[in-house]
Amino acid sequence: MKYAIIAMAAVFAAGTAAASDKVTDVDFLKANRCKGLATSLTGVVDTSSLDAFIKAERGARAPYVMERAEDEFTRAKKEAKGADRKERLTAELTGACQAYIGPPSNVAKQ
Repeated sequence: MKYAIIAMAAVFAAGTAAASDKVTDVDFLKANRCKGLATSLTGVVDTSSLDAFIKAERGARAPYVMERAEDEFTRAKKEAKGADRKERLTAELTGACQAYIGPPSNVAKQ
């Protein structure tokens, strides 16, 4: 019985460690927002790295997450068109959005 409990604990710990390496749906949605900002605020961040991140992470997403990701992208593009928000959104793009520029495995470690 004692060995069974230890084995179950080891399996649970391994499952938790593997799950922490995955990019969450929230991170995926934030990356889509960043892509929308980068598309409208040209010259601040190269969108190709965001495109690569999103492409790598889209495969296993549920349809409702993909719909929400499109909404986030569109909403961010609209928001970035306002001249009064450019400074704040540029700061977001060069700050928080930097986590999504690069390979997806780096995001899980941050």
